[in-house]
Amino acid sequence: CRDSGRWFLQHSDLTIHWCQHTGEQPYGCPECRRRFIVSSNLAKHRRAHLGQRPFPCPSCSKAFVQRSELVIHQCLHTSKRPYSCPLCAKGFSHRSHLTCHQCTH
Repeated sequence: CRDSGRWFLQHSDLTIHWCQHTGEQPYGCPECRRRFIVSSNLAKHRRAHLGQRPFPCPSCSKAFVQRSELVIHQCLHTSKRPYSCPLCAKGFSHRSHLTCHQCTH
């Protein structure tokens, strides 16, 4: 990148990086006019408009638009608590819950 001096192995990564400098978001949602730098992010976003939930939970009847949402949801079934408070070691399944908890210290 001629502005930041960063190097990229793939031209597509440079293009994404360059869009961050320019603010360009070339991929627009025809439903709500939200815009994205990367076409795959637009595709994920469009699933919500289309009602597509291709990631079902194997433990219950819920399904999710993105795999990352499913992974977070599965913590409820497994009692996983990957986010721990550094002050009291209490565990949380969601990062946002840890953030709220930390305000109590």
